[in-house]
Amino acid sequence: MTKFVIRRMRQPDDYAAVAPILNTIWSEPTTAERLKEEEDKIPPGKLHYDEDGRLMGWDRPKWVAEDGEGQVVGYAIASRAPWTEPGTLFQTVVVQPDSQGRGIGRALYAALYEWAGEVKASRLIDYIRESDESSIAFAKRRDYVQERHMFESVLDLEAFDGGGLYDSIAEAERAGIRFVTLADEPGAASERKLYELYKETHPDIPGYAGDFPWFEEWRKWNIDSAGVRPEWFHIAKDGERYIGAVALQQNEQTRAMYHDYTCMLREYRGRRITLALKMLAVRTAISCGVPYLKTHNDSMNGPMLRINRDLIGFRAEPGNYKMVRELG
Repeated sequence: MTKFVIRRMRQPDDYAAVAPILNTIWSEPTTAERLKEEEDKIPPGKLHYDEDGRLMGWDRPKWVAEDGEGQVVGYAIASRAPWTEPGTLFQTVVVQPDSQGRGIGRALYAALYEWAGEVKASRLIDYIRESDESSIAFAKRRDYVQERHMFESVLDLEAFDGGGLYDSIAEAERAGIRFVTLADEPGAASERKLYELYKETHPDIPGYAGDFPWFEEWRKWNIDSAGVRPEWFHIAKDGERYIGAVALQQNEQTRAMYHDYTCMLREYRGRRITLALKMLAVRTAISCGVPYLKTHNDSMNGPMLRINRDLIGFRAEPGNYKMVRELG
């Protein structure tokens, strides 16, 4: 049997080796620089417990597997943020394809599981590619249960013809709705209004649990993230009220854009305003020479799936299963 060792990840030294391993399971590629940039935004771990003894706070321990030649061939992470549901840890365990079947995944998971026990976590959550049968089987053998299905959808823009779908923009405007971008209305006041819109609409996402981050953290991950620009936040307004929005984020490697978030206040739904926002985003992506748009939707989010797939024509791609293990 090939020898390997499990050790804590060395940051930032191991990012160059970890990025291509993550790219074997992520639908959009990342880089060592991007991983470091994201990690630098996160304060050092500080866990605590609520009055019921449930795990709170945040931390992100990481492990890697090294083969006999000192090459990193596997990676695992357990993470939570202060707004994560009490007791819950999110996890990822991945082994590069040509090193699978040697017990490396089991060893990485054992290290992660041991740490989860030490901090008294009560639930582990992993998102596994629906086409990754071996990883799904690995999880089920360890008492993980499939809780939800996240669909992935792709819109090829080079041959896209929106036709009459763009009419939804003018229809909304005739009804008194105005469309602006964050570049049109820059500044802290607009960002606060957008934050409140996100905060109010997030609980409507099927399967959403936990709290919502405070403004400074939200801004860090939404406004200041790599691949995000103010002109790529399209906002629907009724008077001075922000009622809906769609945000785009670009991957520098593929040049593709991701529909990072789409929202609409409940009382404005069913009026094709969300479709208008989507079409504004499509038009923006086309003007930027983007090859394709990508998004994810929960299988229970029928209205958004209808807009994306039935109306606009996003193509279905393999998504992810939310796999959950209760730890007691």
